Amino acid sequence: MTLSLKDLTPRQIVAELDQYIIGQGDAKRNVAIALRNRWRRMNSTADMQREITPNNILMIGATGVGKTEIARRLAKIADAPFVKVEASKFTEVGYVGRDVESMVRDLVEQAVNMVRAARKEAVRGQAQQMVEDTILDILIPPVKPANGHLGFENEKKLDPDAELNERTRERFREKIRSGEMDDRKIDIDVQQSQTPNIGVMGGAVDDLSMMNIQEMIGNMMPKRGKKRKVSIAEARKILLEDEAAKLIDMDEVKEEAIRKAEDAGIIFIDEIDKVASARSGNGGGGPDVSREGVQRDLLPIVEGSAVNTKYGVIHTDHILFVAAGAFHVAKPSDLIPELQGRFPIRVELQSLSEDDFYHILKEPRNALTKQYVAMLAAESVELTFQDEALRELARIAFEVNSEVENIGARRLQTVLSHLLNDFMFDIPDVIGANAKVVVTREMVSEKLNGLVKNRDLSQYIL
Repeated sequence: MTLSLKDLTPRQIVAELDQYIIGQGDAKRNVAIALRNRWRRMNSTADMQREITPNNILMIGATGVGKTEIARRLAKIADAPFVKVEASKFTEVGYVGRDVESMVRDLVEQAVNMVRAARKEAVRGQAQQMVEDTILDILIPPVKPANGHLGFENEKKLDPDAELNERTRERFREKIRSGEMDDRKIDIDVQQSQTPNIGVMGGAVDDLSMMNIQEMIGNMMPKRGKKRKVSIAEARKILLEDEAAKLIDMDEVKEEAIRKAEDAGIIFIDEIDKVASARSGNGGGGPDVSREGVQRDLLPIVEGSAVNTKYGVIHTDHILFVAAGAFHVAKPSDLIPELQGRFPIRVELQSLSEDDFYHILKEPRNALTKQYVAMLAAESVELTFQDEALRELARIAFEVNSEVENIGARRLQTVLSHLLNDFMFDIPDVIGANAKVVVTREMVSEKLNGLVKNRDLSQYIL
C-alpha cells in the first residue's frame, strides 16, 4: 500500500511496519510519531517551521532484533532518502578516521538518485518515442523530397519515394514495438565521458575536494563517441537512458534533492556504542580519545549545520537521526552529555523469543520462507513448510542463539540455509520441474538436531 505523507498517521505507519517486523511495538510507535511530526512541521506556520526540530531516536538492543530494519522500512514508507553508517568506521584509521560529513553527502547523493529516477519515469514515454525514431533512422534513413523543399508538406506528399519511405518506416515501427526485431543487430553511437584517476601530492585531500576535482576535470575532457554493434533490444535500453537524461533538467533535480534530503532525510548511525567509553574520571587516553573525538565531530551534524556537497549546501537541522547500539559494555550515559541531549527519545528493543522466531518465519511479507518459496518457484518447484516444521526451526534457532551467540533473527538465515542447501543444489539436475518439496518437522529434526547437540560443530556451522 502506497500512502501519501498526509495519510501517514502514526497508526498507519505502525500497521505498515507490522507487515515486515515482528514485535518491537515501542520502537515502532516512536518512529511513527517522529515521521508524522515531519508532516506536522511542514504544515505549521512558516516561522515555526524553522523552530521545530526532530526528536532524534536512540535505539538500544542486541544485534538482529530489528533496529536497522525499522529505520530502513520507515524510509521506504515515507519515500525518503536513507543512509546507514557505522560509527565505528570513523575511528578505524587512527585518530583521523573517515570524515563524518561524508554521511550527509551520501544522503544527498541518495536523494539525487531518487529524484532523478522519478523524473526519468515521468519522461519515459517521450524518451521511448525518441528512441524509436533514432532506431528507425538507423534502419531506414528518412528520404528528403526530390525538390529538397522540406517546408512544403504538399510537395513532400507528391514525392513517391518519400511516401514509400514513410510507409516502410511505419511498418518497421510496429515491428520494433511488438519486439519482432529485438534480435537484429544495429550500430549505435555511445557517448563516453572520460573521468581520469587522479593522484594528489602534497597532503591529504578530503572526499568532497577529490570529488569536485574529478568532476571538474571530467567535464573538461571531451566526450568520445564509440560505435557499438548491439541488438535492437539492447540498443533500446542504452538509448532510453541517454534520451531520458537529455529531457531532465539536472539543476532542478539538484534543488529538489537538497530539499528532499533536508526535510525528509533519515540517517541511521549504527554501532554508536562503539564510540562511547566508560567514564573513569582519570581523563583516559588512547582509543578513548579517538572515540570522544568522533562524538564531538558528530555533534554539530546532529545539532544542525551547513555541509558542503557537490550539489550545493545542505542544512542538517531537520534531518532525522536514528542511532543504535547494543550497549553491552558501554551505556548510553557514557556518550558525551551534549550528544546524549541530541537523542531525547530512547527506545529499548526486546530480545527475540522462540515465539517471535516462529512469527518471523511465517508472517512478514518478506519472510525467509517466502523468499525460498519464490526462488524455487522460478525453477517450477513447489516448496511448502508445515506449521510444525516452522515451530521446530524457531526452537532450534532460539536454542542456538542461547548457547552459542545471540545474533537475533539473523540466526534463521543460517539455520534455513543449512536445512535447504541440499535441495538448492539438486534442483534442477536431480529434482526436476513440477516437483513438490514439503518441509516437515521430522526433516528439520533429522538435519539440524545433531548439529545443535554438537556444540563445537554448531559454533562453526550455525
